[in-house]
Amino acid sequence: MVVSESVRAVLIDIDGVLTVSWKPLPGAVAALRRIRAAGLGVVLVTNTTSRTRASIAETLGAAGFEVGAEDVLTAPSATAAHLAEHFPGARCALLNSGDIAADLGGVTLVEDDPEVVVFGGAGPEFDYAALDRAFGWLQRGARLIAMHRNLYWRTDAGLRLDAGAFLLGLEQAARVEAEVTGKPSRAFFAAALAQLGVGAQQALMVGDDVESDVLAAQRAGLTGVLVRTGKFQQETLDGASGTPDHVLDSFADLPTLLGLS
Repeated sequence: MVVSESVRAVLIDIDGVLTVSWKPLPGAVAALRRIRAAGLGVVLVTNTTSRTRASIAETLGAAGFEVGAEDVLTAPSATAAHLAEHFPGARCALLNSGDIAADLGGVTLVEDDPEVVVFGGAGPEFDYAALDRAFGWLQRGARLIAMHRNLYWRTDAGLRLDAGAFLLGLEQAARVEAEVTGKPSRAFFAAALAQLGVGAQQALMVGDDVESDVLAAQRAGLTGVLVRTGKFQQETLDGASGTPDHVLDSFADLPTLLGLS
């Protein structure tokens, strides 16, 4: 089945779709090249919080993907834009694994007494002391911003626990609800569409997370394409809150779905 000829742009998750542990999945480099050659717009949309846009583009370039930093939209860069618009000048405490300072330009980062607690991606920094500190700040009235709600992601060593698992507990304990700035927020998809200069009906989203990538994109008006790579699990799809528009074995099959020669 070939999707509508009205598709002018493709939003693509990175981890689990193009790569696993930053190593290209079979056929992914060639598929992206065909999509670009067809004149379709491309933006890589990722909840990755351990690297900057420039670092991601450099790593993907070394792996053979033809992308630049301007082609990448990350949860951290979306978070910076959200904070600038809704919490200008606010004192922010960041809990995250990885150096993303370059993508948080204009954000005032502090070590204590923040007005906003910013939750990034999980790692060794998510220990009891750090989470308990965040719990105390939230009890004293700080707002909670989360870059994403991902429960886990896939590496070449298997599935690894992510920040969403900790976020759920913190929300319950502090009796607050986080504002999410990365996927699956509508604002994140809107930012990607604005970057591409297309409407939702003219774009499709390819991801390995049925809820945060695919169904969230569909709720925002995009066509959703789920791939059976990365974190994909059949039982997760069977229990999902909706049905993807398309399910492919891998990103390598996308040019065929798009009717590209």
